[in-house]
Amino acid sequence: MSTVKDYLPDTDPLYDKVINALEDVRPYLQADGGDCQLVGITKDMVVDVKLLGACGSCPMSTLTLRAGVEQAIKKAIPDIARVESV
Repeated sequence: MSTVKDYLPDTDPLYDKVINALEDVRPYLQADGGDCQLVGITKDMVVDVKLLGACGSCPMSTLTLRAGVEQAIKKAIPDIARVESV
């Protein structure tokens, strides 16, 4: 049973801030053959991303998500609670 998440509208200014934070880590992901795509931001400040390419199947992707992507986003936007891979 899948639940539809209640994302903020993509016109919310938070989207630009998250995308800018992702742009900071994107070169590191791409250097390893991967990438990251913003899926949405929930009203309880959870950012959903999709790991692409090598990142999608890498056994270290959880570490990359927490130590790299999540830290970059939370540093740029302290209101973000966490980052999840979907």
